[in-house]
Amino acid sequence: MIYIQIKEVMKAKRLAWGRKVTLNELAEATGISRMTLSRMANNKGYSTVTSHLDKLCQFFECELHELVKYVPDNKPTHAF
Repeated sequence: MIYIQIKEVMKAKRLAWGRKVTLNELAEATGISRMTLSRMANNKGYSTVTSHLDKLCQFFECELHELVKYVPDNKPTHAF
C-alpha cells in the first residue's frame, strides 16, 4: 500500500523552517482543497492524482520519496 506522509513532512518542515505549517496554508499555497489534504493526511492508502503530489513536492521542496512510502501488504504473492 502507498502512504502519503503529509503529517510527517509537515513535522519535518516545522523543525527545518522553524514554524508550523497548517493544512489551511498548504491548501492556499497549492490549490488543493483542505478536505482533500485532510483525507490524504488521515486516510492510509488514500488515492490521489499525480498533480497533487507534484504540488506538494513543490511546496515542501522535497523529493517524491520523502512524501510517499510503500508498505507491502501481508498477503501472499502468486507462485511462479
